[in-house]
Amino acid sequence: MSLFERFLTLWVAACIIAGVALGQIFPAVFQAIGGAEIAKVNLPVAALIWLMIIPMLAKIDFAALSRVKEHWRGIGVTLFINWAIKPFSMALLGWLFVGWLFRAYLPADQIDSYIAGLILLAAAPCTAMVFVWSNLTKGEPHFTLSQVALNDVIMVFAFAPLVGLLLGLSAITIPWQTLLLSVGLYIVVPVIIAQILRRMTLARDGEAGLGRLLALLQPVSLVSLLATLVLLFGFQGGQILAQPLIIAMLAVPILIQVYFNAGLAYLLNRVTGEAHCVAGPSALIGASNFFELAVAAAISLFGFHSGAALATVVGVLIEVPVMLSVVKIVNASKSWYEAGAAVARSPAAAKAAIAEGKS
Repeated sequence: MSLFERFLTLWVAACIIAGVALGQIFPAVFQAIGGAEIAKVNLPVAALIWLMIIPMLAKIDFAALSRVKEHWRGIGVTLFINWAIKPFSMALLGWLFVGWLFRAYLPADQIDSYIAGLILLAAAPCTAMVFVWSNLTKGEPHFTLSQVALNDVIMVFAFAPLVGLLLGLSAITIPWQTLLLSVGLYIVVPVIIAQILRRMTLARDGEAGLGRLLALLQPVSLVSLLATLVLLFGFQGGQILAQPLIIAMLAVPILIQVYFNAGLAYLLNRVTGEAHCVAGPSALIGASNFFELAVAAAISLFGFHSGAALATVVGVLIEVPVMLSVVKIVNASKSWYEAGAAVARSPAAAKAAIAEGKS
């Protein structure tokens, strides 16, 4: 994990301060940027988001889907958490905390928008950073790769219907045309571009060339994320200065959701007898979010000034320290995990333990 990635939360916090300050000093500039739209899609932000997402999607080898069956227990648990538990639990937590407990302390006209942002954050499983988390837990790399590839394929088809369903249940008006445009613009097209770029690089320069390209693109992705945050907080600055506790209140359901889903995935893998090297990344993939997509969709659906955009950005703010704490818990509990009766009896777990010992 690079020094820049390790202190991502610090850089995000700096962008919050810079965005709020610049938004107050140069309001006309931010208004002009916000007005550069076509079909409700902000062009400067769309360009930044593509620079964010495409390098991450270029890491994915969809050929890894052929290895899904090798770790079917972990795959099944992760899919269950990502698509049957996490979005719905976040909708419930958003309604409980934002719609009820914190309602009196939040802007009344943004309540539904905040809940929508939380739903968008939970509806897309993480694509890129989980490779870092998996490595830190000595996770099985083929499982991580095949799980991420499978999630990306599902996301192309399931993201819009799932978000539409949950926003409908939350009584939020769904701009379907904009939602479908967001899926095409921020999932389908970047996946195609990233895979073309990946295959061309592999054909020309091999794995070493792809590694060099990804190393070159990774800082571009992170800088684009930070630039997007500066713009977002430039528009949100007035609201944040008026009620600085908004970010803390929005963080509460996100934190609960991360630990709940990570813990549930970890326990289900233990019950089914999956190896620890699969359970670790399974828990981390089950808990983390594709926040770049969530930010993009929130801006497209509800606009720069919306509570939805702010809620997704809070997810970015707490992602790194929270996920590192989950990594620490997974590593510290390895002996307890492997003492489970189902794990001890599992041939797959025994095979993984032997392989880990040899490495």
